[in-house]
Amino acid sequence: MTDVRVPAQLQAGDRVAVVAPSGRVEAERLEIGTGHLKAWGLEVEVMPSVLAGHERLTYLAADDKARAEDLRTAWLDSRFAAVFCARGGYGVQRMLEYVDFDELVAVPKWFIGFSDITALHEPLNARGLVTIHGPMAAAVEQLGAADGRERLRELLFEPERVTDLLAPAGARTVVGGVAEGLLRGGNLAMLAASIGTPTYAPPTGIVVLEDVSEDAYRVDRLLTQLLRSGWFAGVTGLVIGDFSGADDSDLVNAVMRDRLEPLGLPMVEGAAIGHEDLNLAVPLGLAARLDATAGTLAPLFS
Repeated sequence: MTDVRVPAQLQAGDRVAVVAPSGRVEAERLEIGTGHLKAWGLEVEVMPSVLAGHERLTYLAADDKARAEDLRTAWLDSRFAAVFCARGGYGVQRMLEYVDFDELVAVPKWFIGFSDITALHEPLNARGLVTIHGPMAAAVEQLGAADGRERLRELLFEPERVTDLLAPAGARTVVGGVAEGLLRGGNLAMLAASIGTPTYAPPTGIVVLEDVSEDAYRVDRLLTQLLRSGWFAGVTGLVIGDFSGADDSDLVNAVMRDRLEPLGLPMVEGAAIGHEDLNLAVPLGLAARLDATAGTLAPLFS
């Protein structure tokens, strides 16, 4: 079993880097977002490719190799205690071939992002590094939500204060029971897209799932792909977060239950994890205890 590596907690005065492994970043949003990080006493440095743009593919923050090189440079630079992603969007999969994950994991530090960033969390978590699925540096609405901002700050600076990853919003019981294991998962579409690739790493433990702008039939297709591939074979519990921007949220919930309830695993739904303004950060790769009956998810830092 791979050893779990938890990065050292941050302190006021630490310097952090901002990278953009995915989509194009708006300078105004980044300035507002990094203002919240600076309010915590952090010194923030934005890497060169974040606002560079791509010559032809305007949905990308920059060229694939440039984005990958900035990630590597920021990660291996001992001046930086953490690496924040600016935003998600699309693009991580295009740069994965340029990333040496063993090299990164050998230098444990906090890595923060979600959505498309799932494609980076997956191989990092598989190698034992704990990362944070949570608000990003240009996520103005999410960093502007006091509960979500404070959760992220606590995980980074005072992790012992976090006793329930689902509080204060809570979650609804679908299948009762208790499960323990390493937290894994993230964006459903990215997890399904990983199957058959070199970074594919099926989870063993408790899985968190979220997504955005995926209508019910597409959620069905993605879950069915994971089920048919055997992806859930080592899963012990399920935490279903927000599925924002769907055509019919009730139908999406029905699809979730139809596809996942038959697994018989402890399961909750409606967790405030995902693309809504309140996005509660969770430490992927860390051991946790899900009490689906009580609707709690306790991180096990020790």
